[in-house]
Amino acid sequence: MIKPSYIRQHWKLIINIITIIALVILVFFLRSEIIGTFKNLARVNSWALLLLIPIELWNYDSQARLYKSLFQALGNVVSYRGMYQIALELNFINSVFPSAGISGVSYFGVRLRSETDKITGGKASLVQMLKLMIVLVSFEVLLILGLIFLALGGHVNNLTILVASSVSTLLVIGTFAFIYILDSSARINATFSFITKILNWVIHFFRPGKAEAIHIERVRHVVDELHNNYRLIHANYKLLKKPFMFATMANLSEVLAIYAVYVAFGHWINVGAVILAYAVANFAGFISVLPGGIGVYEALMTGILAISGIPVSLSIPVVIMYRVLNTLIQIPPGYYFYHKSLRRQPNEANNASA
Repeated sequence: MIKPSYIRQHWKLIINIITIIALVILVFFLRSEIIGTFKNLARVNSWALLLLIPIELWNYDSQARLYKSLFQALGNVVSYRGMYQIALELNFINSVFPSAGISGVSYFGVRLRSETDKITGGKASLVQMLKLMIVLVSFEVLLILGLIFLALGGHVNNLTILVASSVSTLLVIGTFAFIYILDSSARINATFSFITKILNWVIHFFRPGKAEAIHIERVRHVVDELHNNYRLIHANYKLLKKPFMFATMANLSEVLAIYAVYVAFGHWINVGAVILAYAVANFAGFISVLPGGIGVYEALMTGILAISGIPVSLSIPVVIMYRVLNTLIQIPPGYYFYHKSLRRQPNEANNASA
């Protein structure tokens, strides 16, 4: 039996081992589909697969412009090139480190402070939260369009409606809860104090020597600044029109990337099915502790595509191909810029991502 002390000292190694085991299990159960995929590679339209490169470039362009426009709304000028690089770095961190996106949030603040001392931790955190909220809201529009496409194609059944309505409800509730919390200084302080205490308890479990790894007083200072910056945005909400447009483009590009792989396999499926599957699968990043939601993402996407009328025998190789190619396109540049940043500020950046 593994002792708790061993778990505390080697928790990163244990999580990495779990990730590898999960990957091996996934490959084992999908071995026939994977073999079939490689056997049929000669039949795959390589020109359609090459479309993934400009589509992903467009995706990061949209993310960079989204960050730039949000900082502009808060009165800060940041470079497009810097935001593009940071977007790549964040994708690498959120794909490699098993933290459901938390590592990316903390790293973002540290990374921005290395670029300019005019952007504080509170402002960087608000931009990340606003980005998440705007991306979710913009995806609600795409989700409605997806349901319309499914209805036109005759693939709307009770289960499809249930899944789509559940996702829409979660998005709406999450958006309003986010606004409700940020709108009050007392509520935002109470929420973040509670989260900080939970995180300190978790950190203390793995590292008993750190009773308060995250100082609550420091968090309160950041939260107060977060609330003040939010009030600035709230008073000038029309400034969010441009970020909303870029968020919609970022979402649309991800859907098109998946669709391009289906086209490469010779199938022009209902785009509404891809929109719905993408929406559900991306919740894997919030419920999975494994990097990139590996295993959970593939299972959810394939399952949702199946209830939308897309055969599993087609969806499995397409989803696997999409995940592999997407990783090969995005991870190397993210790795390069991340380690380039580490060389400039090794201690601070590494601690943030860890």
